[in-house]
Amino acid sequence: METLKVNESENNTPTVEGGAPHRKPEKKDKERKDQKAAAKSKGTNQSQASKKGGQGDVELKGITCKKAEDLSEWYQQVIVKGELLEFTDVPGCYIYQPGSYRIWEFIQEFFNKRIRKMGVKNCYFPLFITEANLQREKDHIEGFAAEVAWVTEGGKNKLEKRLAVRPTSETAMYSFYSKKIRSHRDLPLKMNQWNNVVRWEFKHAMPFIRSREFLWQEGHTAHFSEEEAGVEVRQILDHYAAIYEELLAVPVVKGRKTVNEQFPGAHYTTTVEGYIPAVGRGVQAATSHCLGQHFAKMFDITIEDPNQKVKEGETRDKLFVWQNSWGFTTRSIGIMILIHGDDKGLVIPPRVADVQVVIVPVGVTAKTSDTDREKLYGQIKDMSDKLEGADLRVECDFREGYSPGYKFNDWEMKGVPLRIEFGPKDSANGVVTYSRRDQEGKDTIPIPDLATQVPELLETIQADLFRRASEEYAAHRKIVRDWKDFVPELNQKNVVIVPHCTGGDCEDEIKKDSSGNVEGQEVDVRAPSMGAKSLCIPDEQPEEIKAGTKCINPKCGKDAKMWVMFGRSY
Repeated sequence: METLKVNESENNTPTVEGGAPHRKPEKKDKERKDQKAAAKSKGTNQSQASKKGGQGDVELKGITCKKAEDLSEWYQQVIVKGELLEFTDVPGCYIYQPGSYRIWEFIQEFFNKRIRKMGVKNCYFPLFITEANLQREKDHIEGFAAEVAWVTEGGKNKLEKRLAVRPTSETAMYSFYSKKIRSHRDLPLKMNQWNNVVRWEFKHAMPFIRSREFLWQEGHTAHFSEEEAGVEVRQILDHYAAIYEELLAVPVVKGRKTVNEQFPGAHYTTTVEGYIPAVGRGVQAATSHCLGQHFAKMFDITIEDPNQKVKEGETRDKLFVWQNSWGFTTRSIGIMILIHGDDKGLVIPPRVADVQVVIVPVGVTAKTSDTDREKLYGQIKDMSDKLEGADLRVECDFREGYSPGYKFNDWEMKGVPLRIEFGPKDSANGVVTYSRRDQEGKDTIPIPDLATQVPELLETIQADLFRRASEEYAAHRKIVRDWKDFVPELNQKNVVIVPHCTGGDCEDEIKKDSSGNVEGQEVDVRAPSMGAKSLCIPDEQPEEIKAGTKCINPKCGKDAKMWVMFGRSY
């Protein structure tokens, strides 16, 4: 087996599978779990700090389990105690607290800036879709049928025709596109909306990663030609990769989905695929689809051929437009948490941290005079102003009744990238003491250099987070040439890149045979019981498929066409 080199140029109760196989919970079991988790998280918040009387007497209830020992419990504690998310009494639906919603806003700002340069305009379409409209496209609706939530009553009256709560908006938008597009001069039509969607699924819920309601953007565009549509598909995929790599410090692999895994009704689907080291599983991070002319034919989105020469009185032939759709979700936040978080809590990359720098006063005791205290606090406020003037997001923690140790742990749990400590000794030495959230140890910065060194330090933290995650992902992408090594490599928390025929039936067979049902392919009891599915056909192929190379599946017997990345996945 070979390890790919890193390219340096470049719920309910949340359930993370990683233990022994277990029975599939029934629907009521899951809802009870969700309600229990909601109650538990509420109790945790209420008892998180208990004051006993004086300064330094506040106890912080931090993360009580290790990420490597119980990822599911760790993840729940991190997102709740880190104040990113809160459970509700509706299973699979969550409250996005300001800490997580701010990350989503940074993503919106980043992406909007880029798509506006492409001529995309933001809009909004209704939440509800008529059943007749939703069912106009058979293949599409079959892909979502089991997850569609329906509204059957309005007030006290039963609706004559039930309404679907959008699982995605192709069918909601394309009747409008048919009206809007009358001529080739109306092309390209490029619209995007930031909204919520509902997919009423009953798989294991995991906040951010898999839930019944989530936030996303969905872009829908119409073009004159397949070539023009294809260019945009790849532009958007590059933007998605940039969100992960430049903002969230998360490495991804760009590629194309196999026919088995592409979007229902799509001509083809491109994807960025992430990796969660703690469980060795792949995760679909975002997708950009060329829909072809499939929906255009269903919704009669046509133009007259502008290149056809006709005689006076004759009409030109009608052409169907080429369409794309592309989407990016709040799943990205969960991926970021799972990759960077540690046993102390969240680790937020500086570019998406609501608070990039927190300044904590130290050395202030009951014996400190009011004059000295005010002087120290004034110096801290001056530092904060200087850092804010350098366009940084700064918080000064002047909370009374909390020890510096409590504050340190609290901000660590919330993932703030950089903590600055400042006390009388620091003041006398003309420095501040700082700690990076992503590593142990302390160092100092001269006060006059804060406005230049702190921004540089934050960029270093951002780069280091991405570098470490990239190296780990690369180390766990294994080239496998022989079927006997397929499951053993999966059991080592790897994704595997294999020669494959790209046939759908063969993929299904691999998924079945890699789930522990075949002699010689026993699944480690500590690993998920699921088989491996194709994640993508990577754009960067490890090497050319040599003539005579057979598909990795020994039952297949066909020639391999491409290197395909397989893995257990969310």
